[in-house]
Amino acid sequence: MGRALINVPATAKAGDIIEIKALVAHVMETGYRHEVDGKPIPRDIINHFTCAYNGVVVFEADFYPAIAANPFLSFTTIATETGVLTFIWTDDKAEKQVETARITIT
Repeated sequence: MGRALINVPATAKAGDIIEIKALVAHVMETGYRHEVDGKPIPRDIINHFTCAYNGVVVFEADFYPAIAANPFLSFTTIATETGVLTFIWTDDKAEKQVETARITIT
């Protein structure tokens, strides 16, 4: 997988609804294409995404072959406490990309 871009507010007030945006660079090969010699190119897509806030999953999604390359996600959660949001993307090769972002609650 490639570079991930995460947008999480650096600070928020307790109880605020915060918007989280995440994008990861990934080729997202569908498995329907063939090489020049006719050999099928194996499917390799991001098939699962999880975001946890201080270890508690706040958003989770499964992806299927129709998902675009470099998937972008936008979702909300409630700011509860200062801590870390952990983002995990998993692809068909069982490779994982893990990124984190810190938020401070005032």
